[in-house]
Amino acid sequence: MNYNIDLLDRYLILGYDRLMKLCYLEVYQTEMIEKNVLEDTIEEDKEEDLFINREYTATVDVIIPVYKPDNKFNQLMERLVKQSKKPNRIILLHTIEETLDANQHIAYALSLGTPECAVECYDIEKADFDHGGTRNYGASLSQAEIMLFMTQDAVPADSHLVNTIIMPFQDPLVAAVYGRQLANQKSGIIEAYTRQFNYPDKSYTKTLKDLPRLGIKTYFCSNVCAAYRKDVYDSLGGFVTKTIFNEDMIMAAAIINEGYTIAYSAETKVFHSHYYTYIQQFQRNFDLAVSQKQYDHIFAAVKSENEGMKLVKNTIKYLFSQKYYYLIPDLILQSGFKYLGYKAGMNYERFPRNLVERLSMNPSFWR
Repeated sequence: MNYNIDLLDRYLILGYDRLMKLCYLEVYQTEMIEKNVLEDTIEEDKEEDLFINREYTATVDVIIPVYKPDNKFNQLMERLVKQSKKPNRIILLHTIEETLDANQHIAYALSLGTPECAVECYDIEKADFDHGGTRNYGASLSQAEIMLFMTQDAVPADSHLVNTIIMPFQDPLVAAVYGRQLANQKSGIIEAYTRQFNYPDKSYTKTLKDLPRLGIKTYFCSNVCAAYRKDVYDSLGGFVTKTIFNEDMIMAAAIINEGYTIAYSAETKVFHSHYYTYIQQFQRNFDLAVSQKQYDHIFAAVKSENEGMKLVKNTIKYLFSQKYYYLIPDLILQSGFKYLGYKAGMNYERFPRNLVERLSMNPSFWR
């Protein structure tokens, strides 16, 4: 056991030293991120995008896993039922937590249902929850052509979310579409820039031919707000089960490798961001690496570290350009904990189980 702990220490020291050296490479001027990513209010429906003004008649169900819902969940539900294109059904997969607050939020969500947009709730035992398996259960309840998966804390930025996310499906080769995530106002400057880096303001598509150019980003897709063509989803067997998370990227890899297209819709916008402590950053990236290690046959050929270093260097450039010098130590620490968590996760098999549980953000996964 001492050998394993010493090994972890060595990874932490060497990894952090490497990160510090890389972070201070080439600091240049960069463009200012859009100010509106810091605004946590619903956008006015002034957009004249072609997506909004076109008709597409595919049926849509929204599927949302729910656990300990809060006011953001209420906002999500209120805005979903007011969409310009109504989903046929909103299917809630509620992991049971017998609290008064949870029951009140679920009851409120059910009260928002209408004949043209039904709201249904299905209970899941906590022991039975699985990121992939629970979503597969929701998919089995849907008869719609398009299934839109969302998380309970993703709040639509306008009333066109459903309409814009299904428009790319008019191309029969598009099998999945994911939306743009905007930072909440309280998330801070670094998180806002990170969202802009990962979710730019221009839409694009990805196919297998982009793998040499984009690397790991070819497989990027987020179930925070992602829609799937149901017949393709079913033909690929749905999401993988018993994964710590990352079920969306694993599905995206299958879609890409089957010759289909994934679309990123910058017109589809949700407010979604988190504030993680340094330890939580470590734990989240530990779990990310575990999922990639467990599906090594998918991720081994594409590197994700390079993309991470690109984000760090671009963020440093941005902070320098805007004279946010005081935030650079925080960025270095955040990035260091992310990097070290990732390196530890890639080597999780070398550590004793009780240590793995402590390093993970999801210790119940290991029990």
